[in-house]
Amino acid sequence: MLVAAAVCPCPPLLVPEVAAGAAPELDAARAACSDALGVLAAARPDLLVVVGTAEPGGRGPFPQGTPGTFRGFGVDVDVRLGAATGAAPERELPASLAVGAWLLERTGWADAPVEGLGVADTLEPERCAETGRELAGRAGRVALLVMGDASACRTLKAPGYLDERAAPFDAEAARALGTADLAALRALDPALARELKAAGRAPWQILAGAAHEAHLTGALLYEDAPYGVGYLVASWS
Repeated sequence: MLVAAAVCPCPPLLVPEVAAGAAPELDAARAACSDALGVLAAARPDLLVVVGTAEPGGRGPFPQGTPGTFRGFGVDVDVRLGAATGAAPERELPASLAVGAWLLERTGWADAPVEGLGVADTLEPERCAETGRELAGRAGRVALLVMGDASACRTLKAPGYLDERAAPFDAEAARALGTADLAALRALDPALARELKAAGRAPWQILAGAAHEAHLTGALLYEDAPYGVGYLVASWS
Protein backbone atom coordinates (compact mmCIF):
# COMPACT_ATOMS: atom_id res chain seq x y z
CA MET A 1 0.00 0.00 0.00
CA LEU A 2 1.19 3.51 -0.77
CA VAL A 3 1.85 5.42 2.46
CA ALA A 4 3.67 8.53 1.16
CA ALA A 5 4.97 10.19 -1.98
CA ALA A 6 7.25 13.05 -2.92
CA VAL A 7 6.96 14.78 -6.29
CA CYS A 8 10.12 16.56 -7.45
CA PRO A 9 11.36 18.11 -10.70
CA CYS A 10 14.16 16.27 -12.47
CA PRO A 11 16.41 18.77 -14.27
CA PRO A 12 20.12 17.97 -13.86
CA LEU A 13 20.40 21.67 -12.99
CA LEU A 14 19.24 20.71 -9.50
CA VAL A 15 22.77 19.39 -9.02
CA PRO A 16 24.79 22.52 -8.11
CA GLU A 17 27.89 21.37 -9.98
CA VAL A 18 25.83 21.10 -13.18
CA ALA A 19 24.17 24.49 -12.65
CA ALA A 20 27.54 26.08 -11.79
CA GLY A 21 27.11 29.85 -11.46
CA ALA A 22 23.33 29.58 -11.72
CA ALA A 23 23.09 27.12 -8.81
CA PRO A 24 21.58 29.61 -6.29
CA GLU A 25 18.57 30.12 -8.56
CA LEU A 26 17.27 26.67 -7.61
CA ASP A 27 18.09 26.76 -3.88
CA ALA A 28 14.40 27.08 -3.00
CA ALA A 29 13.54 24.08 -5.16
CA ARG A 30 16.28 22.01 -3.54
CA ALA A 31 15.04 22.95 -0.08
CA ALA A 32 11.50 22.00 -1.01
CA CYS A 33 12.70 18.62 -2.33
CA SER A 34 14.50 18.00 0.97
CA ASP A 35 11.30 18.76 2.86
CA ALA A 36 9.33 16.38 0.64
CA LEU A 37 11.87 13.61 1.23
CA GLY A 38 11.54 14.22 4.95
CA VAL A 39 7.86 13.33 4.65
CA LEU A 40 8.85 10.05 2.97
CA ALA A 41 11.23 9.18 5.79
CA ALA A 42 8.61 10.00 8.42
CA ALA A 43 6.22 7.50 6.79
CA ARG A 44 8.66 4.64 7.60
CA PRO A 45 8.19 2.78 4.31
CA ASP A 46 9.33 -0.78 3.70
CA LEU A 47 10.29 0.14 0.13
CA LEU A 48 10.96 3.36 -1.78
CA VAL A 49 10.59 3.38 -5.57
CA VAL A 50 11.96 6.28 -7.63
CA VAL A 51 9.93 6.79 -10.82
CA GLY A 52 10.91 8.97 -13.78
CA THR A 53 10.77 9.15 -17.55
CA ALA A 54 13.56 7.73 -19.67
CA GLU A 55 14.64 7.09 -23.22
CA PRO A 56 14.24 3.49 -24.49
CA GLY A 57 17.59 2.31 -23.11
CA GLY A 58 16.75 3.59 -19.64
CA ARG A 59 13.29 2.11 -19.21
CA GLY A 60 12.31 -0.67 -16.87
CA PRO A 61 13.36 -1.51 -13.31
CA PHE A 62 16.66 -0.59 -11.68
CA PRO A 63 17.82 -2.43 -8.55
CA GLN A 64 19.27 -0.82 -5.47
CA GLY A 65 22.90 0.12 -5.92
CA THR A 66 22.58 1.05 -9.60
CA PRO A 67 25.03 3.88 -10.40
CA GLY A 68 24.34 7.08 -12.26
CA THR A 69 26.49 9.94 -13.41
CA PHE A 70 26.38 13.57 -14.50
CA ARG A 71 29.64 13.36 -16.43
CA GLY A 72 27.65 13.82 -19.62
CA PHE A 73 26.89 17.34 -18.38
CA GLY A 74 30.57 18.13 -17.97
CA VAL A 75 30.94 17.57 -14.21
CA ASP A 76 32.65 14.86 -12.21
CA VAL A 77 29.61 13.84 -10.14
CA ASP A 78 28.53 10.23 -9.70
CA VAL A 79 25.59 8.89 -7.71
CA ARG A 80 24.17 5.57 -6.63
CA LEU A 81 20.56 4.51 -6.08
CA GLY A 82 20.59 3.69 -2.39
CA ALA A 83 23.29 1.66 -0.69
CA ALA A 84 25.68 -0.44 -2.73
CA THR A 85 24.77 -4.11 -2.90
CA GLY A 86 27.91 -5.59 -4.42
CA ALA A 87 26.04 -6.77 -7.50
CA ALA A 88 27.45 -5.77 -10.88
CA PRO A 89 25.11 -3.20 -12.47
CA GLU A 90 23.82 -3.96 -15.93
CA ARG A 91 23.34 -0.30 -16.92
CA GLU A 92 23.40 3.25 -15.54
CA LEU A 93 20.45 5.22 -14.27
CA PRO A 94 18.66 7.51 -16.75
CA ALA A 95 18.93 11.22 -15.99
CA SER A 96 15.61 11.53 -14.12
CA LEU A 97 16.48 8.68 -11.76
CA ALA A 98 20.03 9.96 -11.35
CA VAL A 99 18.61 13.27 -10.10
CA GLY A 100 16.39 11.31 -7.72
CA ALA A 101 19.42 9.34 -6.49
CA TRP A 102 21.30 12.63 -5.98
CA LEU A 103 18.42 14.00 -3.89
CA LEU A 104 18.40 10.85 -1.76
CA GLU A 105 22.16 11.02 -1.22
CA ARG A 106 21.92 14.71 -0.38
CA THR A 107 19.41 14.00 2.38
CA GLY A 108 21.22 10.90 3.63
CA TRP A 109 18.42 8.46 2.81
CA ALA A 110 18.83 5.24 4.79
CA ASP A 111 15.23 4.62 5.78
CA ALA A 112 14.27 1.79 3.40
CA PRO A 113 15.51 -0.19 0.40
CA VAL A 114 15.40 1.80 -2.84
CA GLU A 115 14.55 0.74 -6.39
CA GLY A 116 14.04 2.70 -9.60
CA LEU A 117 11.66 2.55 -12.53
CA GLY A 118 12.19 4.32 -15.85
CA VAL A 119 9.09 4.81 -18.01
CA ALA A 120 8.27 6.31 -21.39
CA ASP A 121 6.83 9.81 -21.38
CA THR A 122 4.25 8.44 -23.85
CA LEU A 123 2.98 5.74 -21.47
CA GLU A 124 -0.81 5.58 -21.81
CA PRO A 125 -2.88 6.71 -18.80
CA GLU A 126 -4.40 3.24 -18.40
CA ARG A 127 -0.95 1.66 -18.30
CA CYS A 128 0.22 4.36 -15.87
CA ALA A 129 -2.62 3.47 -13.52
CA GLU A 130 -1.82 -0.22 -13.80
CA THR A 131 1.87 0.42 -13.13
CA GLY A 132 1.01 2.50 -10.09
CA ARG A 133 -1.18 -0.22 -8.64
CA GLU A 134 1.60 -2.76 -9.20
CA LEU A 135 4.10 -0.55 -7.38
CA ALA A 136 1.74 0.02 -4.45
CA GLY A 137 1.45 -3.73 -4.03
CA ARG A 138 5.19 -4.33 -3.85
CA ALA A 139 5.34 -4.12 -0.04
CA GLY A 140 3.21 -3.48 3.00
CA ARG A 141 4.32 0.17 3.15
CA VAL A 142 5.47 1.67 -0.16
CA ALA A 143 6.70 5.22 -0.78
CA LEU A 144 7.26 6.83 -4.17
CA LEU A 145 9.73 9.51 -5.23
CA VAL A 146 8.12 10.81 -8.42
CA MET A 147 10.50 12.70 -10.70
CA GLY A 148 9.08 14.88 -13.46
CA ASP A 149 8.87 18.42 -14.81
CA ALA A 150 5.80 20.33 -15.91
CA SER A 151 5.73 22.14 -19.26
CA ALA A 152 8.85 23.44 -20.98
CA CYS A 153 6.97 26.18 -22.87
CA ARG A 154 6.42 28.95 -20.35
CA THR A 155 8.57 31.70 -21.94
CA LEU A 156 10.06 32.71 -25.26
CA LYS A 157 13.44 31.37 -24.15
CA ALA A 158 12.03 28.08 -22.84
CA PRO A 159 13.23 24.84 -24.48
CA GLY A 160 9.84 24.51 -26.20
CA TYR A 161 9.34 28.23 -26.87
CA LEU A 162 6.25 30.04 -25.55
CA ASP A 163 2.93 28.20 -25.67
CA GLU A 164 -0.09 29.92 -24.14
CA ARG A 165 -1.47 26.54 -23.06
CA ALA A 166 1.53 25.86 -20.83
CA ALA A 167 0.67 28.06 -17.85
CA PRO A 168 -2.91 26.70 -17.48
CA PHE A 169 -1.62 23.13 -17.84
CA ASP A 170 0.99 23.69 -15.13
CA ALA A 171 -1.51 25.42 -12.87
CA GLU A 172 -3.88 22.47 -13.04
CA ALA A 173 -1.04 20.01 -12.45
CA ALA A 174 0.12 22.03 -9.45
CA ARG A 175 -3.40 22.15 -8.03
CA ALA A 176 -3.89 18.41 -8.52
CA LEU A 177 -0.55 17.50 -6.98
CA GLY A 178 -1.04 19.91 -4.11
CA THR A 179 -4.44 18.48 -3.23
CA ALA A 180 -3.79 14.82 -4.14
CA ASP A 181 -6.62 15.04 -6.67
CA LEU A 182 -6.37 11.63 -8.31
CA ALA A 183 -9.15 12.23 -10.83
CA ALA A 184 -7.53 15.45 -12.05
CA LEU A 185 -4.16 13.75 -12.46
CA ARG A 186 -5.74 10.89 -14.39
CA ALA A 187 -7.44 13.46 -16.63
CA LEU A 188 -4.21 15.13 -17.77
CA ASP A 189 -4.10 14.92 -21.58
CA PRO A 190 -1.10 12.86 -22.79
CA ALA A 191 -1.09 14.51 -26.22
CA LEU A 192 -1.14 18.02 -24.77
CA ALA A 193 1.52 17.10 -22.22
CA ARG A 194 3.79 15.84 -24.98
CA GLU A 195 3.25 19.00 -27.07
CA LEU A 196 4.18 21.05 -24.00
CA LYS A 197 7.18 18.80 -23.24
CA ALA A 198 5.78 18.04 -19.78
CA ALA A 199 7.79 14.95 -18.86
CA GLY A 200 6.05 14.62 -15.50
CA ARG A 201 2.67 13.57 -16.88
CA ALA A 202 3.30 9.81 -16.95
CA PRO A 203 5.01 9.64 -13.52
CA TRP A 204 2.22 11.75 -11.99
CA GLN A 205 -0.40 9.41 -13.43
CA ILE A 206 1.54 6.43 -12.06
CA LEU A 207 1.35 8.14 -8.67
CA ALA A 208 -2.40 8.55 -9.09
CA GLY A 209 -2.71 4.83 -9.81
CA ALA A 210 -0.59 3.91 -6.79
CA ALA A 211 -2.62 6.18 -4.51
CA HIS A 212 -5.97 4.61 -5.42
CA GLU A 213 -7.79 3.93 -2.14
CA ALA A 214 -4.77 5.14 -0.11
CA HIS A 215 -6.61 8.29 1.06
CA LEU A 216 -3.49 10.47 1.15
CA THR A 217 -3.51 14.25 1.48
CA GLY A 218 -1.25 16.52 -0.54
CA ALA A 219 0.73 19.71 0.00
CA LEU A 220 2.33 21.86 -2.71
CA LEU A 221 5.77 22.92 -1.48
CA TYR A 222 7.17 24.72 -4.53
CA GLU A 223 5.90 26.08 -7.83
CA ASP A 224 7.95 28.14 -10.27
CA ALA A 225 9.14 28.20 -13.86
CA PRO A 226 12.82 29.14 -13.97
CA TYR A 227 14.26 28.93 -17.47
CA GLY A 228 10.68 28.69 -18.77
CA VAL A 229 10.19 25.16 -17.41
CA GLY A 230 7.57 24.38 -14.78
CA TYR A 231 9.05 22.87 -11.62
CA LEU A 232 6.70 21.50 -8.96
CA VAL A 233 7.41 19.94 -5.56
CA ALA A 234 4.66 18.25 -3.58
CA SER A 235 4.38 15.81 -0.72
CA TRP A 236 1.63 13.27 -0.06
CA SER A 237 1.08 11.54 3.24
